Amino acid sequence: MSVLTRRQRDVYECIRDFVAARGYSPSLEEIGAQLGLTSVATVHRHVELLVEKGWVRKAANSSRSLEAVEQRAPAIAMVELPMLGCVAAGAPIEVFDSAESFSVPAEMVRKRGDAFVLRVRGDSMIDEQIRDGDHIVVERATEARKGEMVVALVRGSEATLKRFYRRGPKVVLEPANPAYRPLELPAGEVEIRGVVRGLLRSY
Repeated sequence: MSVLTRRQRDVYECIRDFVAARGYSPSLEEIGAQLGLTSVATVHRHVELLVEKGWVRKAANSSRSLEAVEQRAPAIAMVELPMLGCVAAGAPIEVFDSAESFSVPAEMVRKRGDAFVLRVRGDSMIDEQIRDGDHIVVERATEARKGEMVVALVRGSEATLKRFYRRGPKVVLEPANPAYRPLELPAGEVEIRGVVRGLLRSY
């Protein structure tokens, strides 16, 4: 069974607990309210990923048809990835000289030699449940698909964590926090450094 990211686990547990308490499934709006997510589109994306991974069942043509599928936690294979530094909106990536590494679920890593971990600074992606101090698993890439979350270098000097969109000759880097405005820049001023594949959090 597919391993869940932390935010997917939060959505899964919200659905499971809501159904257990009330006998019917929550709406997307109710899930968002429970988890502090302001974007219904973000909630919908998490639910669709849970359905794809087999953790949630959904009947067609019904807004209250979500059912959490009970799972037995499998043994999770882990791999070690290098910890390269920090990333935040408008701040440079800090490259560490130390050989610090992180153990991450192997499922988050498609190409081990091309993956690394960064620490997140700031709250520009808070509606994706990515918080200050979290760690993200990044796969090196120079291109990204519409809507993918990327680490991008802006104007050759500043790294930012955002969702990636193209708009004609420009690139839009979209935050997940209504307090921040999207960055709309000429494509030549944006360099994709990697695509986010997973989220890690320590309590």
